[in-house]
Amino acid sequence: MDKILVDTNIVLDLLAKREAFLTEAQELFTLSDQNEVILCVSALTFANAYYILSQKLKLNDTRSVLRRFKILVKVIPLNEKIINLSLDSEFKDFEDAIQYHTSLENDIDIILTRNLKDFKLSKIPVLTARDYIKINF
Repeated sequence: MDKILVDTNIVLDLLAKREAFLTEAQELFTLSDQNEVILCVSALTFANAYYILSQKLKLNDTRSVLRRFKILVKVIPLNEKIINLSLDSEFKDFEDAIQYHTSLENDIDIILTRNLKDFKLSKIPVLTARDYIKINF
């Protein structure tokens, strides 16, 4: 079973119901619900998702959405080593560096994102959710 890190943009596609990408996000998280894959997110993703969702939803609604979402994923802690590796990395985007080094430090098999170009330096396979689903299911 694949152990996958899901980038924040795909999480927000699902939680913020971004119309253009919602179907593939729903399909991906359904696979987790059916125990077909292990979906992981960085603790940073939870913080970012909370911030963005709280701009649109009431506080209690934001927390409720994230509580339900948490059932579908394993939250990977962010630690000093990951921060240091990210600060020293050649990734231009710091958040992407954190996602990448979180993946490396936690034996992730695949990173799923919509921003493939941001992960050009990755030694881990990087796919879109749509491509991952097409290839594997």
